Amino acid sequence: MRKYTRPTAIALGVFDGVHLGHRAVLNAVYELYRNHSRKPGIFTFMTEDMISKKNVQGYIYPSVQKSSLIERTAGFPFVEFFNFKKMQHMDGRTFAKEILHDYFYAKDVCCGKNFRFGENASCDVHDLEQFGKWFGFRVHVIDDVLKDGVKISSTEIRKLLLDGEIGKANQFLGQPYQIWQEVTHGAQLGRTIGFPTMNQVFRENQLVPKFGVYASETEFYNGQKFKSLTNIGIKPTVNYQGLPLAETYIESFSGNLYGQRPIVKLLRFIRPEMKFTSVQALTEQMTKDLQS
Repeated sequence: MRKYTRPTAIALGVFDGVHLGHRAVLNAVYELYRNHSRKPGIFTFMTEDMISKKNVQGYIYPSVQKSSLIERTAGFPFVEFFNFKKMQHMDGRTFAKEILHDYFYAKDVCCGKNFRFGENASCDVHDLEQFGKWFGFRVHVIDDVLKDGVKISSTEIRKLLLDGEIGKANQFLGQPYQIWQEVTHGAQLGRTIGFPTMNQVFRENQLVPKFGVYASETEFYNGQKFKSLTNIGIKPTVNYQGLPLAETYIESFSGNLYGQRPIVKLLRFIRPEMKFTSVQALTEQMTKDLQS
């Protein structure tokens, strides 16, 4: 594990999605930094390691995207990623001593009410408070964040994404759901029918939102933003074989995007993915989608 600094105020969590509940924990660490000059640090896991029989839906964002979102939304440039599989058999006391005390030099630790740790998630925040007394750190337990009476959680956001309720998922996330994958080559059918598109393949074990067409916005690293239309699925009309992907048509844009990582933000669900009887029928439907 690589040590960037010796932070003394630590945010604990998986932070998959970096939603509003996560940000409450991150904000608590920021306040300790601002008011008490604590050096902020973030303990989290590589999300790709978190797939198990209990979490078969997949992770919301890859680790590299999660790290960037934490930096952009919470202002912390240093995020410490740990390998879950290497730590899953570590008991709670060892975690508190070797990670929080010895590695981080923690004086303050912030986490949500349901944070669990130790082998088989056997320890809760009350155990963490006890360990804090032994190893010299104070625990700040952050209340749940509610939206319309519903607790904001990664589990709830996964359900919303799978149901195509992108508007509500975006409210829980605190910003639009984003696709950051590298643009790859496709069948290049779109350019032959007047709708050139870019393809971004979802990673293995990553949660894929409900298959269908979404109104979207595409943003480039120079800050330019374009209205776009994104189809998520497996391209049934052209018999695509492979992992689910996001295929995006960007209005009023032309250029080579291969190898780049534009940010596609899903804004509104338009319709489910469909298999058309012909390419002409597909073209006609895309025209309608752009007008909807």
